[in-house]
Order: sequence, then C-alpha cells, then structure tokens
Amino acid sequence: MRPRRDSSVLGSPAVAVAFPGAVCRGSGYRFACELLKHVLHQRNQLPLPYEQLAYFCRRAAQGGDGIEKPHSLGLASRKCQQLLTELEGLFQHLEVMFSLTLVPRVLFLLGGNVMNPKELYELNLEAFCEGSAEESLQTAPCVRQLFHRLFVADVFSELKALPVTGTLVLLQGHRDCGVEWFRPKLNYQVPSRGRKLTVKLSCDGDLHVSASPPQHTAPAWEDYVWFQAPVTLKGFSE
Repeated sequence: MRPRRDSSVLGSPAVAVAFPGAVCRGSGYRFACELLKHVLHQRNQLPLPYEQLAYFCRRAAQGGDGIEKPHSLGLASRKCQQLLTELEGLFQHLEVMFSLTLVPRVLFLLGGNVMNPKELYELNLEAFCEGSAEESLQTAPCVRQLFHRLFVADVFSELKALPVTGTLVLLQGHRDCGVEWFRPKLNYQVPSRGRKLTVKLSCDGDLHVSASPPQHTAPAWEDYVWFQAPVTLKGFSE
C-alpha cells in the first residue's frame, strides 16, 4: 500500500506508517536514530550511509590496511571522526531520554537556525505503542517497513541538493523527566517556514494489555516541553 502523503502540513509531504501491533520496548529510540542517519545521508551531510562511513573511518583511524576506501575520505578523516563521535554521543543521550519519558515528537532541523531552518524533519510517535518483547513486533522488521515506505513515497528525489550545513536535534519530553544533557526550550514553537517532512508512526490491530497506550491518550500533554541537544552536527562532503 502506498504511504499517505499529506500536502496540507505546511505545504510539505507526510508519510504515515502503521505497524500491525505494538512494537517491542526501545523501538522508538531506534526509529529516531535510524531516521536521523537516513536524513543526513539523503541530504548530503554524509558522503556515505552511516554504517559504511563508520566502518571506513574507524579502520582508517586504526591504521587498517588492505581495504578499499574512497580516497577523499582520507582528506576528511578528522571531520569524519568528529561527526561520528558526536553522533554516537547523541545516540547514547537519546537512549537515556527515551528511557526517562515518553517522547511524542522528534525534530531534525537542517540549515538555518532553530527558529528558521531550511529543512525540518519530524518523527511523530504520538500514536505509537510499545509492549513486552514476547508479545510485540521486533524492531528490525519494523525499521525495514519504515524505510520501505520512505522509498515508495520517494520524498527526497525532488529536492535540490543541500550544501554542507549544521543539523540540530530537538525532542519533546516531560518537563520533570530529569534529563540533564538536553537543554529545555520551554517556549519553543515548531517553525512554520522551510520545507517540512513528517513521518508518523502508529500501531494498529489487537494491542495486548501489557502494551503502553497510544501516546496521544497520555494525560497532561501540557507538561511536555521541547528539549534541544547541545550539539550542532556539522556535515561534510567528499
């Protein structure tokens, strides 16, 4: 089934992905990390997919011989190592954040600044459910389903090339979740300018009683605020 593309959201597309049941715990964090890697590569902030880039740069740093790698990566190895280090640190802090609070929305802002980015990518988890491992869908096939939807929707092909720029990450969480690394932005409003793509995840079908309720049913959403990662991910090209 072709993903639904909604042009009513800021004149930009949306892709809806419905999983046939609750997904095992920790999946929301994985979806956020995998989508960020994908966006960075698709929008020319990484010269290779994240896993390939990490492999080449780590082998180069270890002085590995006997492997073929793009020549230009050697010239950018310092930038490569810096970006990989920042991404790995960000992923660790995202995992902590997802363990402390429900995270209904995640934003990736490319270019410009936090109030006026050139491009905005939103992961919407308000209708997403997680359950126990025995009764829930495994993360890996759900990640594949997500990227199949993005591939079919073809949301990146019509975009003009984006120059190397900075990427900011924001996410919503409970104001009293106790997170220390992310900086609260209590009065932040999602920008209404720039190109926006929304990826909305939901869970359909029979949900086991052990599964968390859809996040849009959670009470007191007014207690959820935006938090910003205190790092700007600086892309690089070959």
